[in-house]
Amino acid sequence: MTSRFLQAVRPFMSITPEVVKPTREVHFNEKIIWTFAALVIYFLMTSTPIIGAETESSDPFAFMRTITASTQGSLAELGIGPIVTAGLIMQILVGSKIINVNMGDPEERSLYTGAQKVLSVIMTIIEATAFLVGGTYGTNLQVTDQLAIIFQLLAAGIIIILLDEMVQKGWGLGSGISLFIAGGVGLQIFQGLFALQNIREGPNEIISARGIVLAIIYWVTTEGPIEAIGALFFRYSPNLGDNLNLPSLSLLSLIATVVVFIIVIYFESMRIEIPISYAQYKGIRSTYPIKLLYVSNIPVILTSAVFADIYFIAQMVWRAAGGEGTTNLLASVLGTFRVNPESQQYEPTGGLVYFLTPPRSLIGDLGVIDLNDPVSSLTRAFVYAAILIILSVIFSVMWLETAGMGPRDVANQFLQSGMQMPGWRRNKKIVEKRLEMYIPTIAVIGGLFIGSLAAFADFLGAIGSGMGILLSVSIMRQYFELISKERVAEMNPALRGFLGI
Repeated sequence: MTSRFLQAVRPFMSITPEVVKPTREVHFNEKIIWTFAALVIYFLMTSTPIIGAETESSDPFAFMRTITASTQGSLAELGIGPIVTAGLIMQILVGSKIINVNMGDPEERSLYTGAQKVLSVIMTIIEATAFLVGGTYGTNLQVTDQLAIIFQLLAAGIIIILLDEMVQKGWGLGSGISLFIAGGVGLQIFQGLFALQNIREGPNEIISARGIVLAIIYWVTTEGPIEAIGALFFRYSPNLGDNLNLPSLSLLSLIATVVVFIIVIYFESMRIEIPISYAQYKGIRSTYPIKLLYVSNIPVILTSAVFADIYFIAQMVWRAAGGEGTTNLLASVLGTFRVNPESQQYEPTGGLVYFLTPPRSLIGDLGVIDLNDPVSSLTRAFVYAAILIILSVIFSVMWLETAGMGPRDVANQFLQSGMQMPGWRRNKKIVEKRLEMYIPTIAVIGGLFIGSLAAFADFLGAIGSGMGILLSVSIMRQYFELISKERVAEMNPALRGFLGI
C-alpha cells in the first residue's frame, strides 16, 4: 500500500515542471549533444550574476561550493544543494521506515521520484529565503528587490532540477548532479594549476595569486629549483610577501591530487566476480562483477550534503547572532567563524562546524598540524575523519535498498535475465542468500574506503578538496564505462537490456 506521505505529495507533482521521458531511442551522438548542452547551460548560470544583489567580497559559504557545485553571487548560487538535500531527506525517511516505499513497485518508485522533485523545489525556496534573510545579498534591500532575488534563485533552481532530470531520463548520459560536480571540480583544478587569481590580502589591497604550474615556473626562474621546491612544497609559509600561504600554491596539493586520481582509478577496477550461467544458453558461462566501490560516490555526496547543510545553518545562525564576538549559545554550539585577513574568507573557529570542516593543509593555521596548537588541530582532524568515515558507511548501507542494489533486487534481476549460479537452483531465496554473503559486506568496505580516501586527500590539500577530487574521478570513470556501454549497445541493440542501459 502506498504510504500516506507519497499520497499527500501526489497533487503537487502535477503542477511541478517535468521532462518527458523519450518515446523513441535516443542515439549516442544525440545524448552527447544533450549532455554537453546541459553542462553549457550550467556554466552560463555560474557566470550570470543575480540582478539586484549586493554580493560581498568574502564568501561565507566557500566551504560548500565544491560540494554543491555552486558559485557565489550567480544564478547557480544554490547549485545542486536543494536536489541533494531533498534526496538526503528522502533517504533518511525511507531508511528509518518513517515512510514505506516498495522500490520494486514501478508506481511507488515513480511516486518516490516525484516526491523527491517536489521536495527539491521546496528546498530551493527555503534555501533562497535563508540566504536573503541571512544578509548574503545585503541588509537594506527593498521588498521588490528581495522578491526579484528569490524569483531568480527559484527559476534557476528549477532549471537545474530539470537539467538533472533531462539527463537522467535518457536524453543525456549519467546524471546532472554528477555532471555539474565534475564540471565544477574540473574548473577548480584548472584554476589551481594555471590561473592568475586576484585575491584580497587586506581591506584595500589586491594581490595576484599564481596557479601551481605558473608559481613553479616563476620561482624556478627567479630563485632556482631547490628554493622553489622548498618554498612551494607546503601550503603554509609565514612569508606573506611571497604569497605562499595561498590554497592554490602547493606542490603537496598537486602531488595529493595526482595520487588520489591514481588510487581511485585503481580501486575502481577491483571487484569480486560471481560465476553465472544462462538458462536459455546451456554451456555459456560468464561472471557477475561486484565492485569494491559498489555504491560508487553516493555515500560521499550524501555525507557532503550533511556537512554542507549543517555549515549553512551554522553560518546563518552565527551571522544573525551578531558575527564575531557573539556569545549566543546556539551559535557557539553550531559554529563560530572568523574572517581570514589574507583571503577574506570565513573560517570556522569553534562549535560543530569546526569538526565538520576539513583541514585544508597538512601544516598551518587550521591545518592538520597547527604549530600554534598541535593538540587541538590533531583532535579536529581525527574527529572530522571519524565522522566522515562513519557517515559514508551508513549511507552506503542505506543506499542499497533505496537504489535497488540490495541482494533482493539483484536476485530479481538474475532471475528475470535468465541468469543462475552454476550448481545452485534458480530459486530466488537461494540466490538472495548467496548474494547477501557479498553485497552488504562490500558496501561497508567501500564506504569505509571512500570516506578514508576523502579525508586523506583533504588533509594533504588536494586541489578542489578531497571530496571534490574523489567525486570527479569516480564520475569520470563512470562516464567512461557508460560511454563504452552506449557504443556497444549502439552497434548491437539486442545487448541494451543486458548492459543495463
